[in-house]
Amino acid sequence: MSIARSFNGSHYELKGPADAPVVALIHGLGLNRQVWRDYLPRLQQRYRVLSYDLFGHGDSVAPPAKPSLTLFAEQLCELMNETGIERAALVGFSLGGMINRRIAIDHPERVSALVIVNSPHEREPDAQRLVEQRALDSAAGGPGATLDATIERWFTPEFRRDHPDAIDEVRAWVLANEPAVYAECREVLAFGVTELIRPEPPIVHPTLVMTCEHDSGSTPAMSQAIAGEIAGASVVVVPGLKHMGLVENPSFFIGEIADFLERSH
Repeated sequence: MSIARSFNGSHYELKGPADAPVVALIHGLGLNRQVWRDYLPRLQQRYRVLSYDLFGHGDSVAPPAKPSLTLFAEQLCELMNETGIERAALVGFSLGGMINRRIAIDHPERVSALVIVNSPHEREPDAQRLVEQRALDSAAGGPGATLDATIERWFTPEFRRDHPDAIDEVRAWVLANEPAVYAECREVLAFGVTELIRPEPPIVHPTLVMTCEHDSGSTPAMSQAIAGEIAGASVVVVPGLKHMGLVENPSFFIGEIADFLERSH
């Protein structure tokens, strides 16, 4: 199937063997489905892969209501319904790793496995206030208000120096977002973690939690805490990288994700 638009306005692509298990890829705040493009060739060899743009991102329509984890969870469930997908392994990056946990809690029957990549969890009070302030700064100045600082948090100095085209592309993705919608989605990232801590009912799916050693917003301690609340979950901490390690070193992430999916299916 080529790139398509669903009835709810989601822009998506569904490729891979028609009878294979399904993997759905959920991107992070300010980005779009293109962040996964290096992952598709490997995953599509064995899986039917659904990649799509969140409401208000990429080519999808604006959110039909105030953004929330539940709204984004329902977006994916509706897309799965329309494309005839009963269950999928949900691979979510950052905000996407919050959305896939929301689905696992609310619709466990739709999930075969979880991969939670560089996604935040319970924050110390000072850190929570800082994240909330960044969200407010976005509301005041739009996506560009804090973008330079964001790029520094996301990428290592070496990658920023050696891959200016990649940095420019990510900047363009973020700046393409409508300011008011971006600000509301950033609030979901800031405040939404509180509804995922010590989930009830507990998440019971096979789960891989990944982050990077120097990710200040989705720290190794957070990944350990997420895994500690999901029976049998495993943790991988990637040395040396920051928040966008999945872009800096996609081959490592692809290998870990593919190995996990192989074991869990």
